[in-house]
Amino acid sequence: MDPRIKKLAEIMVNHSISVKKNDIILVNGGGEAKDLINEIGKLILLKGAFPKVNSQIPGFSYTYFKYATKNQLSAEPRLKIYEAENTHGVISIGTEYNTKELSSISPDKIVLRRKATKAVSDIILAKDNWVICEFPTNSLAQDADMSLEEFQDFVYKACIQDWKKQQKKQEQIQKILDNGNDVRIVGKDTDISFSIKGRKAVNSCGKHNLPDGEVFIAPVESSTSGYISYDFPVIYANKEISDIHLEFKKGKVVKATSSKNQDLLRKMIKIDPGASMLGEFGIGTNFRIKRFIKQILFDEKIGGTIHLALGMAYKKGGGKNESALHWDMIKDLRKGGIIYVDNKVLQKDGKFTFTF
Repeated sequence: MDPRIKKLAEIMVNHSISVKKNDIILVNGGGEAKDLINEIGKLILLKGAFPKVNSQIPGFSYTYFKYATKNQLSAEPRLKIYEAENTHGVISIGTEYNTKELSSISPDKIVLRRKATKAVSDIILAKDNWVICEFPTNSLAQDADMSLEEFQDFVYKACIQDWKKQQKKQEQIQKILDNGNDVRIVGKDTDISFSIKGRKAVNSCGKHNLPDGEVFIAPVESSTSGYISYDFPVIYANKEISDIHLEFKKGKVVKATSSKNQDLLRKMIKIDPGASMLGEFGIGTNFRIKRFIKQILFDEKIGGTIHLALGMAYKKGGGKNESALHWDMIKDLRKGGIIYVDNKVLQKDGKFTFTF
């Protein structure tokens, strides 16, 4: 076994989630991560807890969405709800076998199922004892234009670090946002502002995401105004949406354009009333991640970038926006971008104005 797999398992079980004796811990993952899942299961058992493994079968997502009826897609996931209610923690490991698997599936089907399963996500989020990571598979390596060996090095370097030390570094950003009232982001084809008054920032350091490295806060729902153009494409339902440009007024998207899959972009923003409003402003702080790889778990953490998520706001910190959507979009500030908090520069050209 690659010794880095053991280190990653130790971070997830001993740092990311709380595991107590007699707890039931749900572990989701596919066969490609069998070594990691076995190691996680062993560590859970050594703590006197009970691992429950849900295995994912390559190709079944396509089968499900191709043949499921509207009635089946919108049905309440009662077993999943029961499972979420009766487990104490969740570890989810992405094992992408084919990242283009759902490319031919209608977005309407995926949206319908997302609405139906929101109840499961709400239960898991409320317990606040969960973590997700992506296992380095050939499929992800191909999307990243790397060999599998190169991608493994990339993933483990981003994930395996001293997260408590990183948390201390990020406290400087957290304090500035906690004491701030207004944020303005300026860059190429971008000048967007919103209020964070009364909201508290979240210092994200390996508790819910691996890799991690961000500080995020929920904007005041009706405050966003201005415009933003995103530098990287957004991937949703295996479809790429490129050159996204959004304009906001009184908190809501009033204009949305893209050079590719514009219909999907506009459809997602109309899922529900909250989908057209910002639920998150995040600042990427993982400077071990330097390049875009078309995987949001990594891309939103790139040091020197920010991301704004349309839709659901995490309740921690005072966020209120409700939606079945939570859709991160990334702006690269490393070449000519500035973050202002109360008219003071927090970051310029991807570098903080203090020692980080």
